[in-house]
Amino acid sequence: MEPLFAVLIGLFFAAAVYLMLSKHTVRILLGIVLLGNGVNLTLFTAGRLTREVPPIIPAGMDALPAGAANPLPQALILTAIVISFSFFAFLLVLTYRAYQELGTDDTDEMRLAEPRDEQLPPMGY
Repeated sequence: MEPLFAVLIGLFFAAAVYLMLSKHTVRILLGIVLLGNGVNLTLFTAGRLTREVPPIIPAGMDALPAGAANPLPQALILTAIVISFSFFAFLLVLTYRAYQELGTDDTDEMRLAEPRDEQLPPMGY
């Protein structure tokens, strides 16, 4: 089961890098979401994948049984999901506002500091 998750994590990271290298901001946002999901899945896989023994300490014991899943990565993933969703919402609003202001989602056309139609500054003094 864990090798399957390893392949899935690799696909998530590969697709995320491919999307983040795009020049369209919507694709970049989707790449960021996939990257966050890949990291969450990596943490989840690192905490052991077992269905047989839940991460609950039985009565009379001081620690988890040896084959139990680790509850710490599960708690970290829940926190990471909330943080990544709020980060995505912020970037989505920022992207939408940039699209409203500039009229494009192409990052090459968003260069206000380097307009294409203006003349070059004087080269010699």
